[in-house]
Amino acid sequence: MIERRPFASLGGADHGWLKAKHHFSFAEYHDPKRMGWGALRVWNDDEIAPGEGFPPHPHADMEIITYVREGAITHRDSMGNEGRTEAGDVQVMSAGSGVRHSEYNLEDKPTRLFQIWILPSARGGAPFWDARPFPRAERSGRFVTLASGQPDETDALPIRADARIMAATLQAGERVSVPLDPRRHAYLVPATGTIEVGGTRIGPRDGAAITDVATLDIVALEDAEIVLVETV
Repeated sequence: MIERRPFASLGGADHGWLKAKHHFSFAEYHDPKRMGWGALRVWNDDEIAPGEGFPPHPHADMEIITYVREGAITHRDSMGNEGRTEAGDVQVMSAGSGVRHSEYNLEDKPTRLFQIWILPSARGGAPFWDARPFPRAERSGRFVTLASGQPDETDALPIRADARIMAATLQAGERVSVPLDPRRHAYLVPATGTIEVGGTRIGPRDGAAITDVATLDIVALEDAEIVLVETV
């Protein structure tokens, strides 16, 4: 099953400094049919104005993955971590037993990102944060794992969830196939470009909720950048 969720159908909010679209129920947007997809709980499509951001606030028992599409985001947290994550790169925060953090766009242009929340495999544990560059050129024509709960995927950022976050860049006309466990849940969003997934046309920033699929066949109808989450 592949269910397209058009970008225009997503919930959202415009706070002036923050323009947000929500693939799943979040904050004041509530849709009982879109409470999550397996362990995937949040996929927010955020645009943050220059000099603006999220002031310090708490999290617990959530794996939070930030995929920066344009610009950069600067992170600070109560563990003493500080880092700037640029476009194409990824940061993860395992909130564990509790952490406070802030996220600001300190650039002179808008920052656009996906913020993805996944339920952890177990509650509690010491929180941690990490970030890593993932050059887009190294994902050309293939999926690269950005974050994973599998201990053998050492090139990926670690998360404490039975999940993988992957990304690929495809040129128009390129094809790629991704093996999936049909018992698991997958959710795919093109950050840019239009693609065809198992015969279903998916436009820029549309969502595709996928299950009962053993091999996911993707064709780029335009140059495209794709982010894919697979989880229980």
